[in-house]
Amino acid sequence: MRISFLNPQGNFDNNDLYWTEHPDFGGQLVYVKEVAIEMAKMGIEVDIITRQIIDKNFPGFEKKLDYYKGVDNLRIIRIPFGGKKFLNKEKLWNYIDEYVDGIINFYKKEGEYPDFFTGHYGDGGLAGALLYKKLDIPYTFTGHSLGAQKMDKLNVNRDNISKMDEKYNFSKRIMAERLSIANSAVNIVSTSQERYEQYSHNAYNGAVDVNNDLKFKIIPPGVNIDMFNKDGKNEEEDFIKDKIKNMFNRDINKNRLDLPAVIAASRLDPKKNHVGLVKAYAENKELQEKCNLVITLRGIDNPFKDYSNAREKEKKILDEIMEIINKYDLKGKVCMFSLNSQKQLAATYREFARRDSIFTLTALYEPFGLAPIEAMACGLPAVVTKNGGPSEVLKEGDKEFGVLVDPNDTLDISNGILKMFKYKNEYKKLGIKRVYNKFTWENTAKGYIDIIKRKRKEKINGKDFNKFSIHPYFKNPKNNDKITLDKLKKIYFEGGE
Repeated sequence: MRISFLNPQGNFDNNDLYWTEHPDFGGQLVYVKEVAIEMAKMGIEVDIITRQIIDKNFPGFEKKLDYYKGVDNLRIIRIPFGGKKFLNKEKLWNYIDEYVDGIINFYKKEGEYPDFFTGHYGDGGLAGALLYKKLDIPYTFTGHSLGAQKMDKLNVNRDNISKMDEKYNFSKRIMAERLSIANSAVNIVSTSQERYEQYSHNAYNGAVDVNNDLKFKIIPPGVNIDMFNKDGKNEEEDFIKDKIKNMFNRDINKNRLDLPAVIAASRLDPKKNHVGLVKAYAENKELQEKCNLVITLRGIDNPFKDYSNAREKEKKILDEIMEIINKYDLKGKVCMFSLNSQKQLAATYREFARRDSIFTLTALYEPFGLAPIEAMACGLPAVVTKNGGPSEVLKEGDKEFGVLVDPNDTLDISNGILKMFKYKNEYKKLGIKRVYNKFTWENTAKGYIDIIKRKRKEKINGKDFNKFSIHPYFKNPKNNDKITLDKLKKIYFEGGE
């Protein structure tokens, strides 16, 4: 069986180029790569179909065919579409039909099509829907994050929707998601919360019934256990140990060097709520006496000295953090430095675990929360936002595997961290056990293969599949300009068909 992953944005290569440096090279790529590799290990023929980029600012994606070293059965196929230069994901919508035609031509030349597609994010889902229409090959859809939730987070209203749409192309994204959701063989979600809360949004009214069990499958993401584990070592281990020592000597008062730390290791983004975490730390003297605060960055090794090379959004966050540090006299208690790879991150987690530290992710909302389970696998107990997927990841029934906090309440954040320090040894053991029992990429891949085999069998037997459906406001996917702002307003604000 051959399964093809549809991932038009970002890219894939042996060196994981630009991961975390750009929003389009984020967690979705980690997800697709790890699931694809595990499938390939199980004997499935796997293709990751992405975009060929020939751009001196983003070198590394020029070859039309590529492979991961040491991984059999897996190809990276780069389709030329949308020109040669790198394009942000918001600018790819008008070229998805070109991507689809390129995929069809590629397999036509090979003389054999895949047995199943799996579309990722709205653009990959749209490609899956169009391929289903043209080839009658079914697909699964994994949204990762949906446009309507991003609109909610950005406080889109009738006054600013035009400006927001111009920047983020929400009108195209929402329609693509509706088409993806409606025509998929099944929609894959990480948690039941994602299914019942995100897909029930007004914007998807009429595209799917969230109570239809045939249209949804919960498959949690996993952790790369080979990289993220408490006893492992990689080539960055000694470098990171020395770096943390040097960074502490640079930023932390001498009488505090042996204190454990609270570590935040997510990208600088308003929704990750670094400012809320720093405020919580600043407002709680007991917390300051107990630990140091560590914030890892990307490409900024000493923000106390200079962060002029940061993006505007990052500068704004760092400005607010520095203001709090100065206001509450936190110099000597906060350390910030850069990490440049997943291997460095894993080594950092292990080093801080040895220092009896804890991990925090106080995001305003987190769809799933892969970062906490990576940290937990390395022996760092986690204090995480209660908003979104972590409420299912870190809690099952009455059993808690970490501490959940309200990211909008600085007192709740600080109290949650203090609770974790009190019971950290217990939570450390629970966290590691939770990851190994439930959140491995092998389990994720098995979940995909099981549902794909089932849906493929249903397709062959003529069951559980409707004819391709163009839902209202998406009459001609090739003519994306036909999707107007007025139609987006009607769907988003009124849930209208």
